[in-house]
Amino acid sequence: MTLPVAIAAATEIRPGRYPDKLGDAMYFEVLRTFLDQWPIRPQQIGGLLASPSGMAAGAAENIFVHEVLCEELGIRPAFAQTMNAGGSTYAVMVARAVSAIRQGVTDSVLCIGAGTFPKVRDSAEKNARMASHPDFDYLYGTFIPPLYAQAATRHMHEHGTTKAQLAAVAVGQRQWALRHPDALMRSKGPLTVEQVLESKPIASPFNLLDCSVPCDGGGAVLVTGAALAREINARPAWVLGCGEAHNHHNISQARDLWDLGGHTAMQQALARAGRAPQDLDFLQLYDSFSFNPILGVENAGVVERGKGGEFFAEGRGAPGGDLPVNTYGGLLSFGHTGDASGMSMIIEGALQVMQRAGERQIGRSATGLVHCYGGMMGEHAALVLGDTP
Repeated sequence: MTLPVAIAAATEIRPGRYPDKLGDAMYFEVLRTFLDQWPIRPQQIGGLLASPSGMAAGAAENIFVHEVLCEELGIRPAFAQTMNAGGSTYAVMVARAVSAIRQGVTDSVLCIGAGTFPKVRDSAEKNARMASHPDFDYLYGTFIPPLYAQAATRHMHEHGTTKAQLAAVAVGQRQWALRHPDALMRSKGPLTVEQVLESKPIASPFNLLDCSVPCDGGGAVLVTGAALAREINARPAWVLGCGEAHNHHNISQARDLWDLGGHTAMQQALARAGRAPQDLDFLQLYDSFSFNPILGVENAGVVERGKGGEFFAEGRGAPGGDLPVNTYGGLLSFGHTGDASGMSMIIEGALQVMQRAGERQIGRSATGLVHCYGGMMGEHAALVLGDTP
């Protein structure tokens, strides 16, 4: 029998700008908030995984974050590491934590991330070089939005996906953000498809409101064995299955613009959880741009290939739809929290299962799929979370 493992606690600080909390100070803010919210003593943390500061800017300010945090907590864990797989880092962390607990290395692992999203004008060239192949991409003046746009444009060509369907993703996620007290774009009010289509062009087919909202932030989850999970939380989020795929570094080297790795990772997680797509009650999908959830629902298998645009145009992922997607507002409206951005959808998935999502609680939160990716959609990790082990 597989040893049950759960996310026993999950915390995220409010997204925004924290100019007075650079580097380690952001991690300390997350730690303080986490320990204030949950009945956890530092000595109960047997392992720790952290991400390097500055990875969103392509410059690691501290590659030994785990050492700093262990010292700050006053702990000597049996299992600790600073690791980086871009936006997929935190789902990979959870998977590593599950493995360590099942192997008996420790009974608990704190997975934590914090940091900033660099201002575009300060890091445009560095980001372009980091995201682009030096021979096949960069010399043509590429930067991040048009690299993503290649996958979106191909999908539109093959399946007839429209800009209005992309816009419908942003509209639905703004509706969810209006229910989240901390969502960055909540104060901006609801969106319409027309507003998205009329916003500033960025890189065809993306307009400004098709793009995620850069900000700072951070979060943490504690992954534990069953006994400690139930001690901390009467309703933990059980990790039923994990999946991973590492596909490419540069998108020009991807062999398939439909399965960039997400389909592989999500299907692995579902198979290992013993679940089918029709068993899912919600999806939390990494969404740097409005196209990504369209590809995500197809990769998850909840709709046929090429039908993702119709899914969102019909409002199926929005409040009142039959399969909620990104119930916290996604990176498009909650906020794209730089180095910590892959943590947001894990925390929201866990809170939904725990029945702690407040006004946005969907009610039937028995089983959900979380998908994170990093780089130019090349690194993927997925988790299936449920309310029973």
